[in-house]
Amino acid sequence: MLSYRHSFHAGNFADVLKHIVQIEILEHLRKKDKAFEYIDTHSGAGLYHLHSKNMQKLQEYTNGIAKLDAEQFPEIKSYFEAINSFNQTNELEFYPGSPAIAKYFLRPQDKGWLFELHPQDFEHLSNNINRNRKVKITKSDGLKGMLGLVPTASRRALILIDPSYEIKTEYQLVIKSVIKAYKKFSTATYAIWYPVVDRKNVDLMEKALEESGIKNIQRFELALAEDSSGHGMTSSGMFVINPPWTLQNKMADLLPKLSKSLTGQKHLYQCDILVEE
Repeated sequence: MLSYRHSFHAGNFADVLKHIVQIEILEHLRKKDKAFEYIDTHSGAGLYHLHSKNMQKLQEYTNGIAKLDAEQFPEIKSYFEAINSFNQTNELEFYPGSPAIAKYFLRPQDKGWLFELHPQDFEHLSNNINRNRKVKITKSDGLKGMLGLVPTASRRALILIDPSYEIKTEYQLVIKSVIKAYKKFSTATYAIWYPVVDRKNVDLMEKALEESGIKNIQRFELALAEDSSGHGMTSSGMFVINPPWTLQNKMADLLPKLSKSLTGQKHLYQCDILVEE
């Protein structure tokens, strides 16, 4: 259960999608002066050195962030600015995880809640993300932690959920936890990351969301290849509950460009409304 290490995968195509969606939501929340809260249920180490032993083993970032040219993607300027803030030169040496990206966008009035169970990643997270009054880091179950925090005091929040799904029951556990949280806090934005290793697991997540009674759910998915019965992740996606009103159109324009840059093909993506508002 605690064997997964994101340090082998940081900066890959799945991170590109996840972090672009995360930043779009954070920037939308920042448009109002009123405080918001950020909850990250599976934070990982927070920041990743691309030349580390773990990163070099698989080099998945070479099929992700390393393939993107910021000049060709002016519509996600903030994404590249956030990454550049963790690199002192023009060379890409560090890639920020979702906690580091969130901290970059949090204002003095906002708060962050970071959860991580893996003992080594928790230690790295604590070193990489300096604790202060606006960021709390906890070594505990993030789904349970989320349920203990909602509704947040600010009544405005982004809740990012991206477990490893090493155990198949996690697919349904995530959705059950989100449904419980939504019943307590229906105005938050929930961003649920998922891998496509076996499409049947994702189909079950989709069905559970559609039958939950929750409204306003969108899906964004990016692939390196068509679905396959072989081993490994061919696609990854995000279910977003209560997305910013601008998100669907922006991703509809962006995903074909990302697909083209990463795979040479424009059709390896999905962008649709799962449940109407």
